[in-house]
Amino acid sequence: MPIRIQSDLPARQTLENENIFVMTEQRAATQDIRPLKIAIVNLMPTKEATETQLLRLLGNTPLQIDISLVRMKDHVSKNTSASHLERFYIASDELYHHKYDGMIITGAPVEQIPFEQVDYWDELCNIMNFAHNNVFCTLYICWGAQAGLYHWYGIEKHLMEKKMFGVFPNRRVVATDPLLRGFDDTFFVPTSRHTTVRTSDILANDNLVLLADSAISGVTIAKSRNNREVFMTGHLEYDTDTLANEYWRDKNKGLDIDLPQNYFPADNDKNEPVSYWRSTAHLFYSNWLNYYVYQETPYNYV
Repeated sequence: MPIRIQSDLPARQTLENENIFVMTEQRAATQDIRPLKIAIVNLMPTKEATETQLLRLLGNTPLQIDISLVRMKDHVSKNTSASHLERFYIASDELYHHKYDGMIITGAPVEQIPFEQVDYWDELCNIMNFAHNNVFCTLYICWGAQAGLYHWYGIEKHLMEKKMFGVFPNRRVVATDPLLRGFDDTFFVPTSRHTTVRTSDILANDNLVLLADSAISGVTIAKSRNNREVFMTGHLEYDTDTLANEYWRDKNKGLDIDLPQNYFPADNDKNEPVSYWRSTAHLFYSNWLNYYVYQETPYNYV
């Protein structure tokens, strides 16, 4: 079933070429179905790429979804045109006039900066506070997950000696949780971050449940015990070449960047990478939408 988007959103053509069922606003208005309302707070610098990645995963379910893309009102984006943001995004202050079934707060390239020094930190805190009472389940990704854990539970992020960069094996800690339904015993998640949260801090908090982790990259998925917040420290939404693009970007700048682990075949950056996390990504987002949003949200919630 479709995701509902504006007819001229650039991601539309890519998604239709991949047989992802998208529906324009005009067609959706003729159907007597209440779609799920999902807000995506997109903090990534490559906003158009992130839009496509997330919409691809959200569109692979039997649910009609009404998407609102959200931008920081007081932050100037350096990598996305103002015209794109004005056309397809709502400012954060408009967000507060609605309720949503679900929300996604993405990662951001600010993890080495203390939370309070990020120029939109106060604005993001307002969004998280709003979500607590007006969104049925919020999914926090990468730095977004660290921000949510810090804001709600006081869990600190810790700088690592080297960037955690690659595709790492993970295990289910709670095999019966609906979020991990259908997952393999070992599953792989792309990761790209300089900071981490400690497993011991998650386990020490009675309001949190650790769902999956990695012997290499640490905490991967956690949730609040009331199921209203899910924290994913990796990037299941990444395309096959996203880590390669990050690697070559930094290498061409002369930065000290290691080869992403478990990524290029034979650890040779001349080889084209292949994805072995795509099916996990679709399953994760399908489970989140179904079990944590659709099945739990009252029909008249929004």
